[in-house]
Formats: sequence, structure tokens, C-alpha cells
Amino acid sequence: MRTLLRILVTFTAALAVGAVILLVSGRSPLAVYWLLFQQAFGSTSAAADTLLNATPLIFTGVATAVAFQAGVFNVGVEGSLYVGAFAAAWVGFTFTTLPGWLLIPIAFVAGGLAGLLWALLPAAMKAYLQVDEVVTTLLLNYVAIDVTAYLVTYPFLAPGAANSMSVPVAKQAELPRLLASSQLNTGFFVALAVAAAAAWLIRRSVLGYEIRSLGLNPWFARTMGMPLARTVILAMCVSGLIGGLGGAAHVLGVNYRFVQGFSPGYGFDGITVALMANNSPIGAILGAVLIGALRNGGTTMQLFTNIPLDLVNVLEAIVILLVTVDVGIRIRARRLKREPVA
Repeated sequence: MRTLLRILVTFTAALAVGAVILLVSGRSPLAVYWLLFQQAFGSTSAAADTLLNATPLIFTGVATAVAFQAGVFNVGVEGSLYVGAFAAAWVGFTFTTLPGWLLIPIAFVAGGLAGLLWALLPAAMKAYLQVDEVVTTLLLNYVAIDVTAYLVTYPFLAPGAANSMSVPVAKQAELPRLLASSQLNTGFFVALAVAAAAAWLIRRSVLGYEIRSLGLNPWFARTMGMPLARTVILAMCVSGLIGGLGGAAHVLGVNYRFVQGFSPGYGFDGITVALMANNSPIGAILGAVLIGALRNGGTTMQLFTNIPLDLVNVLEAIVILLVTVDVGIRIRARRLKREPVA
């Protein structure tokens, strides 16, 4: 509940700052926010589109949160998302004779394993060589983006396609839609299940206890004889696995093929979601829905009014700023508690 309250307070504060900007620009904050709410939740189709926008953010937010819980700053979920998406697409357009009840799980497994393996190298470098994971995971993002772009530009390019994309997955590999007027699909429920499983892992398992101990106090974890290197690797691998599942869900539920540049930065947005949720997998659901509402409502609002989409970007930037300040204050308070009294 504290995590959910923190998310709501942060989001409300961002809206308050945004209201000042709207007033300065000569617009009514209440009118703009009411219109934004209507476009995000005012109808069944609008709410479904909001959840559709939130689905990849749930995956990437939870993936980032798991790594952050261990004190490992994995910013490479975007790379896991890309390789997971391509692996799932490859399974979907290669094994076209398999029935859907078998093909879809295999595609998800392939996507998750691809994401896991992509996170394994920086995890091992961090655990055994103390190589900064921020640098390695950030750089590997661009490797994943470029490698998958090459694959769908040359060897797996769809015949006759003007843009870099693979052939479509088999029809039976497409995730069922939940609403005829929206692309919202069962991938949303997969995201919820992944978040619940991650919450159980963090709070109820031995590995989760080791992850939390490592993140809160590495000295304590080392003193208690916990396998620190193994814990770092497992936390990173779980993070990569979830990122890969997110890529698979997007391919099978939205694009139905791998498309170069399909992600507008979902992996990086997951960092914002995780920080908003204080690295809580369940809190990441609410954070993702709020960001999804901003984007869906803002996009639709721009189509029918003269209110630019930049407003949404400003609100997101304010959220990031407030979250960063909140995290900095908590880190400072934690350090002060550990400092010896003079």
C-alpha cells in the first residue's frame, strides 16, 4: 500500500506541475485533464487501448524491478525485448504446422530464453569481473537492435516488403483479442501473471530473500554466506527472461511479425515504471497503466484538439524528475542511518 500511495502521490504531483505549465500557456488544466481522462478511460475501447499501451511497460517495468531489487542496475531490458521478440517471431513463422495451443507456448519460451541469454553475458561480467553493468547492458541494447534489424533486412526480410520486417507468424500463433474494437489481447493477462510470479519470487522464495538482501545490504549478504555472484547472475537472468517474454507478447499480440524499430523505448520506460513502483512488481502494474493512460489519452487528444502530444512528454519528464528526487532522498536517508554517531 505504501508503494501504491507513493505512485499516486508522484503522479498527482506531476499533474500539479503540469497544471502550472498549462495555466502559463493559457489553457485550463481541469478541461485538459478531463479530456485526457476521457480519451484514456472514457469508453470500453479507450480503456482497452490504455491497457494495450500499458502491457509492454508491465513487462519491462517488472523486469527492471527484479534486477534493481538486487542492486544491479540493468538498463538492458530493451535488448532482451528485441531478441525475445525476434525469437518468438522466428518460431511463429517457422513451425507453421503446429497447432496454436502448442505453438504459442513454444514461441513464448523461445522469447524468454533469448532474453535470458542476452542478459547472461553482462551478468557474468558483473558477477565475476566487476564490470559496470550499466555500461555493458546499455551498449548491448544497440547491438540487439542492430542485429535484429540486420536479420529482418536481409536473411528474414518478407518478400516484397518495403520496410524491414519478417514474414507474418502463423495465424494460429496470434494471441486472441479481448475486444473487437481494440488490439488488446491475452498478452495483457500474461503480463499480469508475470508480475504476480515476480512478486512471489521476490517475497516468498529463498532466491527472492537473497536478491533483497543483496540489494539492501551487500555486506550483510556476504557475511551470511550468501552466494553473491550466483544471485547477481540469477537476478539478471530473470530480468532478461521477463524482457524477452515482453517482446514475444508484442510480436504475437500486436504486430504478428518482427518489425524493425517496433519499440519506441519500452525497455527504458520500464526504468521509470520500476522507480515509480519502488521496484515492486505489483506496483509496476499501476505505474504502467498510468503511463499507458497518458500516452493513449495524449495521442487521441492530439488528433481531435490543438493540444500537442508534447504535454504528455512533459508530464512523463516531470514524473521521472520527481521519482529521481524521491529515490535520491531515500538513498541519502539510508546512508545517514548507517553513518556512525560522532
